Amino acid sequence: MRWKAFGLRVLTFVSVGTAGFTGIVLAGGAPAWDGEGKQVEIIAHRGASYDAPENTIAAFELAWEQGADGIEGDFYLTADGHIVCIHDRTTKRTTGGNVDLDVRQTTLAELRQLDVGRWKGEPFAGQRIPTLAEVLAVVKKGGKIYLDIKSGPEIVEPMRRVIAESSLRPDQIVVIAFNPEVVAETRRLMSDVKAYWLTNYRRKTTGEWTPTPDQVLATLERIDAHGLNTNANTNVVDEAFVAVLREKGYEFHTWTVNDGERARRFRDLGVDSITTDRPGWLREQLEQER
Repeated sequence: MRWKAFGLRVLTFVSVGTAGFTGIVLAGGAPAWDGEGKQVEIIAHRGASYDAPENTIAAFELAWEQGADGIEGDFYLTADGHIVCIHDRTTKRTTGGNVDLDVRQTTLAELRQLDVGRWKGEPFAGQRIPTLAEVLAVVKKGGKIYLDIKSGPEIVEPMRRVIAESSLRPDQIVVIAFNPEVVAETRRLMSDVKAYWLTNYRRKTTGEWTPTPDQVLATLERIDAHGLNTNANTNVVDEAFVAVLREKGYEFHTWTVNDGERARRFRDLGVDSITTDRPGWLREQLEQER
């Protein structure tokens, strides 16, 4: 297949031409550890999206080749009730501006006609928007998949049915969402699957960041989340914040980190996983200063 050949060429090129990328040859190799000797899982953001078109089978397969512990993808319900893997509400960006359709108002058959690979390079031409079932099918043995839900709580029941028909164990699946009600519905309908609340932070004119740590904790408790998957904002996420999360029994994950210094900072805070566009490269960065 053309994309796989391209992926191997990418690996060869970057390992020679970019010193930081030599870590990719460690695929499946040396783990990254936090300050307490606990392994930090590396999650490939929309697959290996630095090198391949995001949220495609090509990107997910390449993520495994680059040694990711898990993959992350974004999911919407289509107009006819299928679940597809795409980040934006519309298809404009990932079709290179050629086709602008609202995913929620478009059928699966219509979406499958679109080329969502060519914008990243000619070798990826012909990549299609995958379904949830197709993405689950490429999760490697022992690997994890983070399902970033872009629809509302109405997606949870059809998602549960698709997952039930897959070969994955519950401990290989994590549901994440900015919408707290999606997390709450996942906990209600899929009690054996972990669910984390996603959050970002905004700075008010007063200088205060929102949501505050107290607001984050209140939301986690209300929706019965297993943990927090937080933007890697060091103005908010510090030792004191992490200590409270741990005291309350919550897991602590972060996204999207493509900077070695920031990744090591979160490693030292004891983060459980780091989501990145560059899984192989980031693993090497986390092995530094041990």
